[in-house]
Amino acid sequence: MKENQPSFAAHFGRQDNYRREELLRLIERSLEQLTLQELEALYYDMSTKNYINE
Repeated sequence: MKENQPSFAAHFGRQDNYRREELLRLIERSLEQLTLQELEALYYDMSTKNYINE
């Protein structure tokens, strides 16, 4: 049973990476549609929640 664990973990790791890339593409496309005011509001919200650290 232990022999299958690395391939099992690798399989889900690949799925996680694929899902992450998919979400990034979706978010990127959505961001491109926002106005400057909407982007500034999003930036403010994300920075106050410490998602963005400069």
